[in-house]
Amino acid sequence: MANPSSALNEQAAEQPGADKDAPLKEDIRLLGRLLGDVLRDQEGEEVYAVVETIRQTAVRFRREADAGAAKELDGMLKILTKEQTISVVRAFSYFSHLANIAEDQHHIRRRRAHLLAGSRPQRGSVDYALCKLKEAGVAQETVSTFFQEALISPVLTAHPTEVQRKSILDAEHDIARLLAERDLPLTPKERAANLHLLRARIATLWQTRMLRYTKLTVADEIENALSYYRITFLRELPGLYDDIEQDIAHHYGQQVPIDAPYVQMGSWIGGDRDGNPNVNGNTMSHALTRQATTILDFYLEEAHTLGAELSISTLMVACTPELQALADQSPDTSDHRADEPYRRALIGIYARLAATARALGATNILRKEVGHAEPYADARAFSADLQVLIDSLNAHHGAVLVQPRLSTLKRAADIFGFHLASLDMRQSSDIHERVLAELFAKSGVQADYAALDEDAKVRLLLSELAQPRLLNSPYVTYSDETVSELGVLRAAREIRARYGARAIRNYIISHTETVSDLLEVLLLQKELGLLRIAAGDAGPELDLMVIPLFETIPDLQRAAGIMEAVMAIPLVKELIGKQGQIQEVMLGYSDSNKDGGFLTSNWELYKAETNLVKVFEKAGVKLRLFHGRGGTVGRGGGPSYDAILAQPHGTVNGQIRLTEQGEIIASKFSNKDIGRRNLELLVAATLEASLLPQPEDAEHSKQLHQFETIMAEISDRAYKAYRNLVYETPGFTDYFFTATPIAEIAELNLGSRPASRKSTKRIEDLRAIPWGFSWGQCRLLLPGWYGFASAIGGWIADGDQAARLAQLQAMFQHWPLFATLLSNMDMVLAKTDLAIASRYAELVQDKELRERIFKRITEEHANTLEILQSITGASERLAGNPLLARSIQNRFAYLDPLNHLQVELIKRHRALSAESKADERVHRGIHLSINGVAAGLRNTG
Repeated sequence: MANPSSALNEQAAEQPGADKDAPLKEDIRLLGRLLGDVLRDQEGEEVYAVVETIRQTAVRFRREADAGAAKELDGMLKILTKEQTISVVRAFSYFSHLANIAEDQHHIRRRRAHLLAGSRPQRGSVDYALCKLKEAGVAQETVSTFFQEALISPVLTAHPTEVQRKSILDAEHDIARLLAERDLPLTPKERAANLHLLRARIATLWQTRMLRYTKLTVADEIENALSYYRITFLRELPGLYDDIEQDIAHHYGQQVPIDAPYVQMGSWIGGDRDGNPNVNGNTMSHALTRQATTILDFYLEEAHTLGAELSISTLMVACTPELQALADQSPDTSDHRADEPYRRALIGIYARLAATARALGATNILRKEVGHAEPYADARAFSADLQVLIDSLNAHHGAVLVQPRLSTLKRAADIFGFHLASLDMRQSSDIHERVLAELFAKSGVQADYAALDEDAKVRLLLSELAQPRLLNSPYVTYSDETVSELGVLRAAREIRARYGARAIRNYIISHTETVSDLLEVLLLQKELGLLRIAAGDAGPELDLMVIPLFETIPDLQRAAGIMEAVMAIPLVKELIGKQGQIQEVMLGYSDSNKDGGFLTSNWELYKAETNLVKVFEKAGVKLRLFHGRGGTVGRGGGPSYDAILAQPHGTVNGQIRLTEQGEIIASKFSNKDIGRRNLELLVAATLEASLLPQPEDAEHSKQLHQFETIMAEISDRAYKAYRNLVYETPGFTDYFFTATPIAEIAELNLGSRPASRKSTKRIEDLRAIPWGFSWGQCRLLLPGWYGFASAIGGWIADGDQAARLAQLQAMFQHWPLFATLLSNMDMVLAKTDLAIASRYAELVQDKELRERIFKRITEEHANTLEILQSITGASERLAGNPLLARSIQNRFAYLDPLNHLQVELIKRHRALSAESKADERVHRGIHLSINGVAAGLRNTG
């Protein structure tokens, strides 16, 4: 019997005019039906009926903006018992998760259909990028050089919007696998078995606690991140390398091996101390121990499996002398394998890996090795042993056996080493200043370092850097803060010695505002032996690149000037030369947005990048930018591919790092196929942005100058409009803390980092991440659009309106920065819902305050929609991305009820709090709804 799902998918993929989303709808209906069955079975028919009624009423509220529906919904929610409320919230939250799984599977299905159709390479693939480069006349040698010299690094971070538990991720991973299985030809019995397993996994999900009830530790965050390596990175990243080599050979007709690890993983988890008192030298050491254990577990398993697969006998085929020598070094002396050198060599490799794992902190080797062997000195020695196997197979009719496992293992060794990912260190500049002030004072060098002006600080720091002696002494007692900070640097030195130089190589300075902020970290490294000022020809040696992070609008405006000044210092010049004449600069998207609004943040980031390019070109230094992007558009989120292509010319050049934060990590990398696609998007965009020739004619330069001039004027207006609302409107802070679930988010055990830098209710002290997350929960997503209409509308009105509108339309058509900005805002507006937001506004009891502020927001929103349409010509949201438009539209049926439930639960929670009472079930219901809304919106963190 034919598989109806498979037949439907084939039809949707191949027949013109067919409903390409039919398989997605079928999957969502199936998962919804199974969840409904579980709900009936576990909670009873009455709860199931309540869920359905709420869903239908919420749909009516959306379609008709019906006051009657709103009142009916209010009435239904108020009479729900506490137990029913929890069940209803869980039902909609889990449906939100299940719909995401179905959507991911549909993306994979559509991509496969595109590839099977044999049409032009898909935009965002490396195949597509190479096609464009070949057409533009870019030579293969240029492409090969790019890959040999490039560094493309996604950096995983833990932030207080990461809401997924690992147990939930594991269950959802199983559901995704079973759903994908249904696209295969299945017999009736196999299909029935699949359905049974799907129902069982959804039942498991229902009976699994969705939330953590204890505060998340840094160790928990480390384990959570490591699960994505097992699911995606360990196999998909080496596989992507192989695909790219094949794509290059296809386009240029010649296979050129690329041995450089141009995509490398990074992490902040366990090393990011900024605002997190739970991170210290111990968490750094723990992070590397767990990372090393994870990658060595993978190597051990693969080596063991290879030993079973490579049963090649020298009675059948010869091997190289090098392989025979490797086999002879093995602790395996069994006569049964005397003629099987590959197996013996792999048994020896396994024994050395097991010894290495123990030396690097692993405590549980699953399979005991045959005998004793010395640990590997480093990952290069392990990789060299694997190359011996590959060379022998290639030389003796065994090339076909290299793929896929042995080549994947060799690639993995080159990419991940024994450290898995480079752990960045980060701390705030004011902490460094306090530590050095204490060291200076207690060593008698400078009594009050903090009181010095900037020039005096720079002179003192440079003088001290030239001194052979140290400031710190083991015989002096220091404050806990200083002891901790020196301990962190000591741990970094020990980690590098144990796990290799790639384990820790970057030190990021938050709130960089002056040249002295960078010199302070150089001096602190000198104190712990990470900077060695050698006399004579050897010159200075620096272990950790010092990377400034420019975050606020004023910081971004100062960035180029600070870097110009610091790179002119002879010592720094010499150190940059030792780094390969390359220097990294990090740009923060979150704080600049919270500080100045969406439009101004984008413009100031663009200006900072452009100015940095000029300064670095003048200094003869290669610039690597590290983009601190978040999940929301207001924090630099949106499609990474388009964001990279929209970077100013000269800012990529084969070098880019960017953060992957919050639930975006789960969204991008919890499915291996989706994860592979996201990794490929990064490589393809970096390749295009770096090598695709740019127009350099005078007309293009003149047009770009006009666009930039207009953008500068608009940005000034947008900044004033945003600041006026957020920082200058009386009562706005009270409105924000009442009309969003920010207080409840702060209570949720989402991450190890506090939601606010200080214990105040000032927006200035609130972290940018929960700021954006809160606006997403109440469906206003204000940081992603507010100020745009005031700025554009005012600018148009102050001149020839038709001409100015035409200029904006030209900017949209011909300038990637502006086009990407509008595209991202379009996506935000598609998820914004003023009717839902009005329910949250009702939480503000001061009627005058509520109406005054919500009216301003709704007016700006209406004007934004009108102006966006006039520029793009699209009357519907996401007209250029119908797949995403349908995806968002499909979510509302289960997303809206969660918002309505959240409002009701917040009312109950705050009423109880006012009476100094608490109800754990109400509290839990709010947190469940936060989880469900975040899953439904997908990029809210």
